[in-house]
Amino acid sequence: MENLVYAIILLPLLGFLINGLFGKNLPKIVVGSLATIAVFGSFCIAVSLFLNFDSESQPVIVKAFEWFRVNGIQINFGFQIDQLSLMMVMIITGIGSLIHLYSIGYMSHDKGFYKFFTYLNLFIFSMLLLVMGSNYLILFIGWEGVGLCSYLLIGFWYTNEEYGKAARKAFIMNRIGDLALLIGIFMIASQTNAVDYLTVAQNAGKFELDGTIIIFITSSLFIGATGKSAQVPLYTWLPDAMAGPTPVSALIHAATMVTAGIYLVVRSNFLFTLAPTVQDGILLIGFLTAALAGFYALRQNDIKKVLAYSTVSQLGFMFIALGLGAYTTAMFHVMTHAFFKALLFLGAGSVIHAMSNEQDMRFMGGLKKYIPITHATFLIGTLAISGFPLLSGMISKDEILVAAYAKNPIYWVMLFILAAVTATYMFRLYYLTFHGEFRGTDEQKHHLHESPLNMTVPLIVLAILSVLGGFINLPHFIGHGHYAKLMDWLKPVLTPESFKQMETTLTGVAESTEFILLGATVAMFFAVWFIVKNTYVNKKKRAIAEDDYTGWEKLSAKKLYVDELYNALIVKTVEGLGRGGKMFDKGVLDRFVDYVGEGAEDSGRSMKRIQNGNVENYILIMSLAVGIILIVNFILQ
Repeated sequence: MENLVYAIILLPLLGFLINGLFGKNLPKIVVGSLATIAVFGSFCIAVSLFLNFDSESQPVIVKAFEWFRVNGIQINFGFQIDQLSLMMVMIITGIGSLIHLYSIGYMSHDKGFYKFFTYLNLFIFSMLLLVMGSNYLILFIGWEGVGLCSYLLIGFWYTNEEYGKAARKAFIMNRIGDLALLIGIFMIASQTNAVDYLTVAQNAGKFELDGTIIIFITSSLFIGATGKSAQVPLYTWLPDAMAGPTPVSALIHAATMVTAGIYLVVRSNFLFTLAPTVQDGILLIGFLTAALAGFYALRQNDIKKVLAYSTVSQLGFMFIALGLGAYTTAMFHVMTHAFFKALLFLGAGSVIHAMSNEQDMRFMGGLKKYIPITHATFLIGTLAISGFPLLSGMISKDEILVAAYAKNPIYWVMLFILAAVTATYMFRLYYLTFHGEFRGTDEQKHHLHESPLNMTVPLIVLAILSVLGGFINLPHFIGHGHYAKLMDWLKPVLTPESFKQMETTLTGVAESTEFILLGATVAMFFAVWFIVKNTYVNKKKRAIAEDDYTGWEKLSAKKLYVDELYNALIVKTVEGLGRGGKMFDKGVLDRFVDYVGEGAEDSGRSMKRIQNGNVENYILIMSLAVGIILIVNFILQ
């Protein structure tokens, strides 16, 4: 197993090194194929390890070497293979290999082709480090690695100044969360004398339930998670990150990097279970994020921006599950979301490819007859995220709704409304893009065509996964015990306290009640579908420019002016401090240095009069000095 674990990590690293060093001189097909095969190879190895694991298997630690020792803490560089890490590795490498394949076609005409695949392989390597590392410090290395790759890929088309600003925005906002994460790791080390997960879990019992220290540690970890997983208030970077190529949006900002925060909380379940206050905070932030992002998505015109806010909203759903203590539920939605959101982003990329790089839905329409494969697969993704019965998104989201009802029926009502909002903006996107009359230019219409095979095959595979993915964890009245399969599978990575909390939540609703709740969500889905179709197909309502909206629609289109608020309160303040610092530097520090220099020059000129080469003056001065010394000495005696 040790060699297989190393191979999972090293294959993407090898692809990064070969393409990075020699890719400029290699044919594009070689560069793309090498990068794709490296990631797919890691996926195959992960599947082989998965087949040798079951719900009874204990974590396997693969120690590479002793890293360092400090204050009696031994830090090893190693990897932890368990049910959680295997689940994440298969998502990362499986979805990653499909997106690499798709990118061969999507980026075929780009001058930076080899650099793009170099960055993608580096990202996969960093993400694997993050989820496979056996301790928090290795997680942090991967955490920073994916942050760097995100910066490089968001700003990939760096000649566009706005894209460069979007990359910097993502980098800076993530640094805020990263600092909090680092502080949390230092606190864990100081309190438990360890940073590896197994030892910290064993020593977690020393913390007082909801004590000051455990609240501080878990709050720090959660702030780190809000940065990577785009939660309030550190969420505004992700929609701007759509500046990067569409495959980047699918890989980093839908299926993998943004789920790092959820992984961190689930991996640290032994800490968060001891901090109910922080769990309540996670629940609140999850609700706030899901509500705000869903509201913004209702009136966005950029197809990728709608999907970006959808991602933020769905991440909010995952954090709601974490706040409820339903850790496996959150991971279930991570998995299904990876399927249908990667599908939707790649489908949007296929639309943009057909539309000659047009992203504004106001200039689309009627595309279903021009790009039928993209249309069919995109429809499946839309149905999955919106809650069509038995599709993956409906099953995982229903599990979150049931957990919310078990905690408090009011939570269920709130989530029910948010689920309706999700279906509303997704069907709006679908009908504006694929139905009605084509609203683009004649040149765009002439260019319309289906994407090549290496772009449509990943769409088909992801569409199949979006349909079948939910069957991994069917609700009990359809197949088996209360969401038992995934809950039992992930049981070894949860402490008994965490598992008990989760089991109580997920089994706390009677079968009859759960069936009624499910019926209500299904009825809501079809009602929203009918209303949106009637609005945008029968009544032929069209999207309009942001500035032409009024009332709540304008607030939605302008994202409640949060970016403008951040700019006024934070960016302008920092810039003002910078200008003040510059004035202080020039007006005080520079002047002080000038005064010191001028004083030295003046003293030099004064001394110059004495040091004139006249021996008689030297003898006189020396005699006076000797006389003064003798007089002072006599007086002191």
